[in-house]
Amino acid sequence: MLRKALFVLFILSSLLSKSQKYKQLIEDGDKAFAENNFFSAAIYYNQAILQDSSEASLQYKYAEASRLNYDYDIADHWYNKVYKKDPSGKLFPECVFWLATIKKNKGKYKDAKKMFDKYAKKNKKKKDSYFVKKANQEVAACDLAQILVSSPDKSIYVIHLDSSINSRVSEYAPMQVDSLLYFSSLRDAKDRDKKNNVNYNKIYTSIQDSIKWQKAIELDTLFNRQGIHTANTAFNKNFTKVYISRCEQKNAQEFICEIYSTEYKDGRWETLKKLPNEINVKGYTNTQPSVGFLGNDEVLFFSSNRPGGEGKMDIWYSKINSDGTYGKVENAGKKVNSIEDEITPFYCTPCNELFFSSTWHKGLGGFDIFKSEYKENNFEDPKNLGVPINSNYNDIYFSINSKKTQAFISSNRLGSYFEEKESCCNDIYMFKIPKIDEPPVPVDSTKIFITQMKLLVPLTLYFHNDEPDKKTLTITTKKSYKKAWEEYTVMREQYKKEYSKGAKEKEYEHAVNDIDALFDDSVDAGMQDLERFAQLLIKVLKDKEKVTITMKGYCSPLASTDYNINLAKRRISSLKNYFLEYENGILAKYVNNQNPDEGSITFFEEEIGELKARPNVSDDYYDTKNSVYSPAAALERKIQIIAISTFSENK
Repeated sequence: MLRKALFVLFILSSLLSKSQKYKQLIEDGDKAFAENNFFSAAIYYNQAILQDSSEASLQYKYAEASRLNYDYDIADHWYNKVYKKDPSGKLFPECVFWLATIKKNKGKYKDAKKMFDKYAKKNKKKKDSYFVKKANQEVAACDLAQILVSSPDKSIYVIHLDSSINSRVSEYAPMQVDSLLYFSSLRDAKDRDKKNNVNYNKIYTSIQDSIKWQKAIELDTLFNRQGIHTANTAFNKNFTKVYISRCEQKNAQEFICEIYSTEYKDGRWETLKKLPNEINVKGYTNTQPSVGFLGNDEVLFFSSNRPGGEGKMDIWYSKINSDGTYGKVENAGKKVNSIEDEITPFYCTPCNELFFSSTWHKGLGGFDIFKSEYKENNFEDPKNLGVPINSNYNDIYFSINSKKTQAFISSNRLGSYFEEKESCCNDIYMFKIPKIDEPPVPVDSTKIFITQMKLLVPLTLYFHNDEPDKKTLTITTKKSYKKAWEEYTVMREQYKKEYSKGAKEKEYEHAVNDIDALFDDSVDAGMQDLERFAQLLIKVLKDKEKVTITMKGYCSPLASTDYNINLAKRRISSLKNYFLEYENGILAKYVNNQNPDEGSITFFEEEIGELKARPNVSDDYYDTKNSVYSPAAALERKIQIIAISTFSENK
């Protein structure tokens, strides 16, 4: 008995010890997360989850830390786990938003768009919240991303610089003067911030000869001071003055930076001096200097989170007076700056364009590089530099060398060197550019619109049971698809009621969520894609394009009769009516138009397709729950635009 008692006591003690360790790991993870040390937080949460992976709250914390630590695969896995447990978002309302963000960062733009759209619709009453604004912005960004990925600039070849420049830690802020490349790096392990467990940033140089890059050399102590982060090299027009940033680290993610400068006199660089308070606002970050000319005025551009901006880090600029003083600091404006981060400005004086990186403007994921033309004393709407310059990772620090022959960026895209995990660290990339004084290549807008239309195909549209026009053998209808959709989409609550009959608690919740997903992701999403398709079609036709739209209807194999074939044809007919009636008939004149000098639409119908039988779809007339109102049955009632072709493509 004594042995048994001692054994039981040992087991209880062991379990108690494990429980205490589990709680301590979570507490340590929470503390690290609060300090923005997401790397350590992820380690603690991972150790806790190895002991007990059942708690959704721990799964969510691990997903959050992994996302902020750029471990997208891990974040995707655990966000998905939480989302499946809590699809309604009652416990973790932002889970679907962050899951969509991860999908976008992994280049899965269609999946990301659906999730962002779902979040925005569900929270539309909170239209002024950051998350809803961002979700709506990202819906449009995912559309653009698909276009950019499908039409890369084949004239640009991005080169990953070799290990003479890049290492397993971060390299960034490239700036080339003649053959000498200045850049910043965390490679100096001898000078280390032990509190934040990171090497101090230093500035390095490397010479580019006709064969390769020479081994990088650290600048002397005039620039690189011990025990402080030094980075971001920028020169004036004559290369007689240089600007850099010096930063102190607040925590694992945040810095307080100030801008310094020095001049080259009597054959040497003078001691660095901190710029005045109008540039370096105390208590805020002022960093990433760049010099350019707005008209005849020499201007210092930089990034700052000072008050008075649009939000977070903004691009600011100040006139550099002839006596070396600085004018009023101006914000680059709402077209450039946003409620999120705009960083790493570079101004190209010959082309009057400001280059910068942003997480807000429509891009591929993370930071993308944009350019904004300076015109009539204002910065214009920014344009995404596209693929392959941008990726679905962070792309920052665009610069053009002094000879105007090649450009540089810094990115943590796949292929960058890393020490512990992929995408942890930025590397420097280079690509050749055309001469800046050459006229820009004109953009073929019609080709872009056609590409956008093709990305929407196959475009699937759904119908309520036996619609349009119940109980008839006719093959045409007077009803437009828009009318059929309007009648269908208001039946959402009826579908929930019928499909959830007899369900209890969790089963009821799952049934309701399944119907919401049916209408959000299929019925309403199809209509949205059709509206977008029609808008693009108008633009293409105005450019005199000849368009062929191929459509296909489907019928169920459970009752493959003339009735179902005719029903599929009526559904095709309703889609044709949609195009004829769109925007008061604006497209009608193009249908079968024979004028060679105008655009035209030709509809082509493929043979009616037979759907594969699904075991969970009932053909029982009286079992309406499964034969009419179930998502599986609803997804069979469809037609598709399966292809689009144009005359210009076939020439």
